[in-house]
Amino acid sequence: MIPRAALSKSLRYFSSSARTCVHISHIGKTPIPIPPNVTITQSQTSLEVKGPLGSTSVPLESYMKLAYPQENVLTIAVEDAEVKKQRSMWGLTRTLINNAVVGMTEGFTVPIYLVGVGYRAALEDDPRGTTNGGNGQRLNMKLGHSHNVYVPIPAHIKANVPSPTKITLFCTDKHLLGLFAARIRKWRPPEPYKGKGVFIGDEQIRIKSVKKK
Repeated sequence: MIPRAALSKSLRYFSSSARTCVHISHIGKTPIPIPPNVTITQSQTSLEVKGPLGSTSVPLESYMKLAYPQENVLTIAVEDAEVKKQRSMWGLTRTLINNAVVGMTEGFTVPIYLVGVGYRAALEDDPRGTTNGGNGQRLNMKLGHSHNVYVPIPAHIKANVPSPTKITLFCTDKHLLGLFAARIRKWRPPEPYKGKGVFIGDEQIRIKSVKKK
């Protein structure tokens, strides 16, 4: 009787089809629709996007290839998808360009909810005005501390307080919007026992049960 280990080494497997190994970024290969009111200008190192809400630029690597297969449709490719860095930057660059197009046409909005007894927020004028890069307004929040929390609003952010427990932020840059929302959340992150804290968007946490002795 031939041992299984020796038998597996003696067998050879053949296939009639050629073996191919092609890496494709599913995010990077997705076309980007360009609205008619958006103008795109490409240079060797960046891509400038102009729209009704302003203009921004996205850095481009030398191996990025842009094409317009149809009118108002942009596709992105790389020179060699087998290179790991090019493959990873493929999807990232596509996401940055798409965010730039959406930001210059519609903008991004994120709601922030204050969950807790006595948690309140109000929008008021900043006594320091527009110094330090602010827009002249600040958030006055009560988050369970012994003092009120004052957060100046940057010039690129528009804030609104439709209710005492809800804050709405608007910005044309998704990255900067997320950074400022995380800055507010840092003052009272959600805790898992009573479910209190500052929640961003549809954020949810799993409630833990208190350990009883």
